Amino acid sequence: MFGVDPETLEDLQAISLFADLSDAALACLAQTAVRRTFAAGEIIIVEGDPCRAAYFIAEGQVRVFRTSPGGREQVLTRLGPGQAFNTVPPFLAQGRNHATVQAITRVVLYAVPAEDLRRLVLECPELALSLLHDFARRLDHLTDLVESLSLQTVRGRLARFLLEHAEAGQVTRRWTQEEIAAHLGTVRDMVGRTLRAFAEAGLIRLDRQRIVLLDRKGLEEEAGR
Repeated sequence: MFGVDPETLEDLQAISLFADLSDAALACLAQTAVRRTFAAGEIIIVEGDPCRAAYFIAEGQVRVFRTSPGGREQVLTRLGPGQAFNTVPPFLAQGRNHATVQAITRVVLYAVPAEDLRRLVLECPELALSLLHDFARRLDHLTDLVESLSLQTVRGRLARFLLEHAEAGQVTRRWTQEEIAAHLGTVRDMVGRTLRAFAEAGLIRLDRQRIVLLDRKGLEEEAGR
């Protein structure tokens, strides 16, 4: 198709953001996309740096976070295959990366240079519409995040976090208290105290490095659901 690498086309077709694009639009996008690979733990972009590109994930997981002047992290989201990041800065006059993005696992992604993305949006209305849908989803997510940080206590946010990350009655991924704190916009000591309080109330059991949920209804009440 238009002399485009078949692997690039296949990977881009698997990205949900591009699911409804025509073959011609997808081919135009593929001609500008650059395949890049990152190892687990590697920083992909840094908050505040000039925006060079938008990124579309083909494989792996990343975390998106901001850092305060004091060094405290606030995790904004985690993203995986089919999702995108840094799609907004290319359209700002002084476009800079809004957040730092780090690979959690090995990551394969496609970078579309900011200048090319702006040109493609002018030439391809269906791509512009897909990006607008993505912007709307991001706005919803950030609105929910602001509401959670401003209106919910740490206790309520932690209860929601445990419910969202539990499988078969337990939080299976080995989250450190530092990582949980970064997701909740608080500090590790507060997370530790609240976990112990939940355990004393019979809501959870701290089983070595696992957190077992004992009372989902009680946690839902804490989360305000």
